[in-house]
Amino acid sequence: MEFPAYQVIPEPKLTFEALSNAQDIHPLKGLRAFNPFSSKLNPIGKIRIAAIYPEGSYQILENLVRELHSTHVPKERPNYLEEFTGIETIFKTKAELVTESLSISLRTENVFKEGVQPYVSLSEAISGAIREMAKRVLDYDVLMIYLPEYWSPGFEDLITGFDLHDFIKATTAIQNIASQVLRESSAIKYKCRCSVMWRLSIALYVKAGGIPWKLSSIDQNSAFIGLSYATRLNPNTNQYDFTTCCSQVFDADGTGLEFIAYDATEIEARIGDNPFLSRAEMRKLMSRSLELYQRKHAGKRPERLIVHKTTHFTKNEIDGAFDAIPGNINLELLQIVQDTNWRGIHYIDKAGVKGADNFPLNRGSYVQIGPQEVLLWTQGNVVLNSKNFFKEGKNIPSPILVRRFAGDGGWDRNCQAILGLTKMNWNHDALYDRLPVTLGYAHSLATTIKRMNKLINKPYEFRYFM
Repeated sequence: MEFPAYQVIPEPKLTFEALSNAQDIHPLKGLRAFNPFSSKLNPIGKIRIAAIYPEGSYQILENLVRELHSTHVPKERPNYLEEFTGIETIFKTKAELVTESLSISLRTENVFKEGVQPYVSLSEAISGAIREMAKRVLDYDVLMIYLPEYWSPGFEDLITGFDLHDFIKATTAIQNIASQVLRESSAIKYKCRCSVMWRLSIALYVKAGGIPWKLSSIDQNSAFIGLSYATRLNPNTNQYDFTTCCSQVFDADGTGLEFIAYDATEIEARIGDNPFLSRAEMRKLMSRSLELYQRKHAGKRPERLIVHKTTHFTKNEIDGAFDAIPGNINLELLQIVQDTNWRGIHYIDKAGVKGADNFPLNRGSYVQIGPQEVLLWTQGNVVLNSKNFFKEGKNIPSPILVRRFAGDGGWDRNCQAILGLTKMNWNHDALYDRLPVTLGYAHSLATTIKRMNKLINKPYEFRYFM
């Protein structure tokens, strides 16, 4: 089978310090050279950190915060990781622990009680401490929760599907607390301190209200919605048959990370954990999403609204979306499939002989395979500092499949937007993700919502779920 020639989208640029409009494709290099996007627009002089921690381990947190103000040289990912020169130099802010009396220490003998499942007693102890910290929420910006390895018996339960990290995020989000979970293995004892400091400082900065970078290359009159679903326990029937819809609303530059979630009462069909909404439910969901966008933009509507989800759109969902969106807004409905059987190899001419390149296809390559289908490589080779860089290191990258259920025109703009949104995850220090942030965050939100006993029908800021 022969396809049209493939196209390659240049690696999307990120914008840093807003007043200078400084740009770079590398998030860490851009932060070092130019400082965060909001560093002058909305200066954060100090990030106040409170903590919940095991009794006797406060000094561990003091040492960790002290490390944030030091210089660290990379010991891994040498072709990507930049030297960390301190949170004050890079982010123009300080990180400080609040007075120890404002934090809460937990005694291990009180955390694990005889005759009680470890995950039950540990989660009860932590949730009780979080409720206490909610009374002091004006005294700090971010709540650190330190989980040592000797508490690991309570981290998860395979029978019930309990996950302590998700439980903590759900509990703190309900209280409007920005939290940072610290695992001993990944934060305290991880060998590359440079990597830890980059990830931790970006997370703290965002959770304190900062914006590290924005996308430079997307039409500013566009908006994006990511849809995901989660089944929650119905307290009336004690069955996991309660379906929740999550909808994130993003500005064209990948920010505006707010979402709405509500209980959907009209499900047309269900395949596994993936429901398909009735026309009325989709209309309701899209109306609320558009309302949230307008509320954040002084009543202004986007000229173009793009909806991403991982499952196909049914006829009722398509009709419901068009019911809710005025005709003067260009609506596009895109299914993004992560797992495909497609592969692509980059062939080059070596001294007149064609052969496979030592590096994979360039990230951003795409090829149309049908009237409404395109393959897009969100993983692949990127030129960094004049050298080839493949984040995954090995294997032949597989593309994502983008299938259009509404909308028209060429594919370049849609692929450019998706590729850009793979660079907007502020919850790590990587160059990109495989999926756009619309769907990556949607999955995280859906996972956390499963742990929320009571869903309050209001917009949530995503920083509470990071």
